[in-house]
Amino acid sequence: MAQVLEFKLPDLGEGLTEAEIVRWLVAVGDVVAIDQPVVEVETAKAMVEVPCPYGGVVTARYGEEGTELPVGAPLITVAVGSPDVDAVASAGEPAAEAEGSGNVLVGYGTQAPARRRRRVRTQLTAANGTAPAAPALAPTLPPEPAAPEPPAPQGPVPVISPLVRKLARDNGVDLHALRGTGPDGLILRADVEAALRVEATAPPTTAPPTTAPPATAAPTTAPPEGTRIPLKGVRGAVAEKLSRSRREIPDATCWVDADATELLRARAAMNAAGAPKISLVALLARICAAALARFPELNSYVDTEAREVVQLPGVHLGFAAQTERGLVVPVVRDAHTRDAESLTAEFARLTEAARAGRLTPGELTGGTFTLNNYGVFGVDGSTPIINHPEAAMLGVGRIVPKPWVHEGELAVRQVVQLSLTFDHRVCDGGTAGGFLRYVADCVEQPAVLLRTV
Repeated sequence: MAQVLEFKLPDLGEGLTEAEIVRWLVAVGDVVAIDQPVVEVETAKAMVEVPCPYGGVVTARYGEEGTELPVGAPLITVAVGSPDVDAVASAGEPAAEAEGSGNVLVGYGTQAPARRRRRVRTQLTAANGTAPAAPALAPTLPPEPAAPEPPAPQGPVPVISPLVRKLARDNGVDLHALRGTGPDGLILRADVEAALRVEATAPPTTAPPTTAPPATAAPTTAPPEGTRIPLKGVRGAVAEKLSRSRREIPDATCWVDADATELLRARAAMNAAGAPKISLVALLARICAAALARFPELNSYVDTEAREVVQLPGVHLGFAAQTERGLVVPVVRDAHTRDAESLTAEFARLTEAARAGRLTPGELTGGTFTLNNYGVFGVDGSTPIINHPEAAMLGVGRIVPKPWVHEGELAVRQVVQLSLTFDHRVCDGGTAGGFLRYVADCVEQPAVLLRTV
């Protein structure tokens, strides 16, 4: 006889306590194999597929797409040991085991990520022809008569993100009627939100007849209704973290202009040698690591309960990355041990994963210092908000030609503004100023860096 096992939303790690169901990958009656992904969820850190540790027949699902579930809440129930599973096992799939695999997330467990299985629809029947013990399904009622709907437009919709599809579905936006602004006409979240704004401001097509003169209508003072966007997922996590940073950290900011002409020349010379190309952010990361070795107070955090400043031995460098899902901060582990080529490759890998929504919670946490290159947005300066619980963040503006006094003469040089926001509890202005001045010196004279490596 089949044994019905309940699979609950697992602990996704890194302090995450809830997740939103984005897309179900199986339906009731499907046969699933051990470690097969059954649902795609979005956490405050990333979007991940959750594999089921049991093999068998799905008897129930809990929660619709868009529902937010706490860790430990039931996801699905699986009938293990059902004769229907033999069809999967005979086709080369692993047989179901009651104890499961022990995996939690694809890529985190003891096996390689499971490939997407083809759904197999089956009916739950025991040897005697009766249904095994399982949660009863509600009887199907005849649908209410409704007006016929127009036929759906044919052809594929140029949209990839399930979050974009969900936003459109929840608000009744026809994706076929949108023209995407992304590459090759890809429909982005901004396109759906723009359509919602147009719909909200459009005048009504018909108006009820007026039985009283307009002068008798009472004046209204209610504010106009706008588009409401829930603060959840990545946006909610960013809002909470920034608010906490402002509440708990007494921050201060200092800045300086630096002549980056020689840094750009050094990078051009390195890339002309035929070796793998070196990115500018990789050189800035090398400078940050060297500066933190000289000023370790800024590679720390404050333990408020113990009333201690904890200086950290290694540099795990976070960098701000803007994605379709919002702002994320991937972390380059052990940045102080990497050369420019290794840093370039790791920045590229993490940036691609961030844009595709494949970053794991482990790749988004554990940073000790953050580098924010907001110059890519065409702005000169900013006052960064510290990425709690870190102690500092370095901001880098755009590099533009400006008049500059060079070797006693006025010249046009490539100038960049650097800004440092720091936790005033871990150090005073002298330490912060020394850190920023050293960074500026390395930008202006890259040879300075050679004395520290």
